[in-house]
Amino acid sequence: AGTSHPMTFLKAIGPEPWNACYPQPSRRPSDGRYGENPNRLQHYFQFQVVFKPSPENIVDLYLESLSCLNIDKKENDIRLVEDNWENPTLGAWGLGWEVWLNGMEVTQFTYFQQIASINCKPITCEITYGVERLALHIQEKEDVYELIWMCRKNDKGELIEVSYGDIYRQNEVEQSTHNFKESNPKFLFDCFDQYEREAKRLVDSSLPLPAYDYTLKSAHTFNLLEARGCISVTERAGYIKRIRDLSKQIGKKYLESRERLGFPLVK
Repeated sequence: AGTSHPMTFLKAIGPEPWNACYPQPSRRPSDGRYGENPNRLQHYFQFQVVFKPSPENIVDLYLESLSCLNIDKKENDIRLVEDNWENPTLGAWGLGWEVWLNGMEVTQFTYFQQIASINCKPITCEITYGVERLALHIQEKEDVYELIWMCRKNDKGELIEVSYGDIYRQNEVEQSTHNFKESNPKFLFDCFDQYEREAKRLVDSSLPLPAYDYTLKSAHTFNLLEARGCISVTERAGYIKRIRDLSKQIGKKYLESRERLGFPLVK
C-alpha cells in the first residue's frame, strides 16, 4: 500500500518537511476473487499524497482535488467518517477519517502519530485516494472491469475502447489462483526467513534503505502465506512482531542517518 512506500514511511520520521504525491500499485493477496467480483481486487491502484507538516486547510485542498475530477461537493453526498488507522507490521498508527462518496469509501485521511514506533514530530498527513473507486463514480460504472482504461484506433482507423478488464482480469485470475492454490508454502517460509536475515544484516551495517526493501519483501511474503492459509492465529502474532521489530530498527537507523547528515531538508 502507499503507506508502506519509503517516500511515506521513512519520510514521516524525523523533523524534515516533506510533500509528495505518487501512484501506488498495491497488493492484498487475500482479497483476490479470481476476477469475478466487480469491486474487490488483489491488485489495485492508490494515489498517495503526503504533507509534512500538515496544512491547516487540508480538507479544503482535498475537496478542491475532487472538483478537479468534476466531482462537485454540492451535487454529491461527501462524508468524513471517523476511522483511526493502524498498521502493526510498520509499528504505525494515526488518527483519521474515511471519505465516503455517495455511500462508497473512496479516500482515507490519516494524521500519523507514530511510524516505526517513533512519535511523529511534525505530524504527517496522508491522503490515500482509491483510484478504481473514484473511476467507477466518474465513469458511472458498477463493475471495475468495465472501466475504460484508454481509447485507441484499430487498423481501420476506428476508435475502440480498452477496458480495465482487458488489461487486468487475467492477472486477477492467475494471481488469485497462485495466492490461494498454487503458491509453494515451503518456498515462501524459506523466503521469509531469508528476507528477515538479510534485513537484519543490512540494519547492522547501517543501511536502512536497502534493509527496508527486504522488510517489504518479508511483509508481502507473510501476506501470501496468510492468503494460503498456512499461518495459524497464534503464529500470525509472532510473524507480525518479527516484521514490526525490523520496521522499528530501520526507523531508528534511518533517523540516526538523517541526523548525521544534519537533516538536510530542514532549511
